[in-house]
Amino acid sequence: MSIPRIFSLSGAALACGLALTFMVSSGTVLSLLTQATIYAIFALGVGLLLRQNGMASFGHATYFGSAGYIVGILLQLKAVPAEAAIVLAVLGITGFAFLLGLVIVRVPGIAFGMLTLAVGQMFFLTANRSRGLTGGADGMNIEWPATLFGFPMSAIVQPGHMFMLSWAALIVCMGGLALVLHGRFGAITEAVRDNEERARFIGIRTLLPRAALFALSAGITSVAGTLTALNTGFVSPESLHWSVSGVALMMVIVGGYKALWGPALGAIVYFLAKDMLGDYANHWMAIFGIALITVIVFSPTGLAGALGRLFKGSRKPGATAVQATQASQAVPAKPSAPAARTAH
Repeated sequence: MSIPRIFSLSGAALACGLALTFMVSSGTVLSLLTQATIYAIFALGVGLLLRQNGMASFGHATYFGSAGYIVGILLQLKAVPAEAAIVLAVLGITGFAFLLGLVIVRVPGIAFGMLTLAVGQMFFLTANRSRGLTGGADGMNIEWPATLFGFPMSAIVQPGHMFMLSWAALIVCMGGLALVLHGRFGAITEAVRDNEERARFIGIRTLLPRAALFALSAGITSVAGTLTALNTGFVSPESLHWSVSGVALMMVIVGGYKALWGPALGAIVYFLAKDMLGDYANHWMAIFGIALITVIVFSPTGLAGALGRLFKGSRKPGATAVQATQASQAVPAKPSAPAARTAH
């Protein structure tokens, strides 16, 4: 995808989000869309790691919940302004993930997933038992100031404004990732993912790109965590639990991780299914699990892959016949048996 196309698609997506804000008048629906958009950013971070590094993380809830805790603790201590607390949370988590990635990305396969799970549960237990600092199992309220980045807090947390802020953050993250992966970094990480030994043989240092990708994935997830803290004004140890990472991974699988926008699609489908099925079934997760199995069996590339194949198939319905005709004209006809014997 070319750079001008990335900018044009990002602008069109922002316009669609703005139009949706004016079209939907229900605050409840806008709040649901805000949650779906925030988790779409979360899933985007998890899907990036799976797409470019070929590794599944079961501990990305660590970065999702830690962002809210870092902001909440800094504001509680009145150490820095709220704007600086948000920036420090995102940059601090990204830097920590890079240092952690230098260690754990060396481990391949399922062992990598188990390491991320162990790190995530360590943070979960720490937050759960540190009552004096984090509020323990009860969680902690985040004391946001009256204004943030020059805007009144009461206006920011309105459903329409909060949705547009989350939507803009999602589009910026996706557009930024598209630009980054369009360049040399994307080519290097794909080469390392496909064959790390061959990449080393041609002179690529594989550790730093993989650790940088892990840090970038965690940084995007921390953006979702700060938006959640802003949306709810509350953070609890449950946001650090491994099950939250599992839900994000389900979104990635349903949406498809090979397309950059696939995880976001999976998050939106997950929340819509949760809202619709929750009214008719107490065990809606079981129904969603059946849908997940169906997607894995019949469309391993997820909904994004299925939509891509459908779009390509319907875009030029006559292309196959034209190509077949051109191919038959290009290949010389095989002589018939009598003619071949005569020539011989």
